[in-house]
Amino acid sequence: MDDSTPCHQDLFDEQGFLEDPGLWSRDLALAIAAELRLGELTETHWDLIDRLRGDYLEGHARADPCRALDLPADCAERLFGDVRTAWRVAGLPAADSPRRTPLAPGGGTVRQLR
Repeated sequence: MDDSTPCHQDLFDEQGFLEDPGLWSRDLALAIAAELRLGELTETHWDLIDRLRGDYLEGHARADPCRALDLPADCAERLFGDVRTAWRVAGLPAADSPRRTPLAPGGGTVRQLR
């Protein structure tokens, strides 16, 4: 993220992805969305964010999270502009990040920024 990133800039990689998904919070998601000028996050935005995070943290990312929510197949593009942006707002690490391994369910304490 660039220098305009709200607090905790050191938690993001050079592509703007949160390196440790356990540090994510809804407040942080709002800050990321504001920086990306996405506008207000609606209930549908949050549904997709929650689905992406849940699937990732359970170790089984779905090929089509939109269909799992009974939304059009291009819902991420419609809501966020592209899937990478949805992934960023959801606080998940980049695809090429060495930290991009699913967290074990129930394994350890999930820390959140306040």
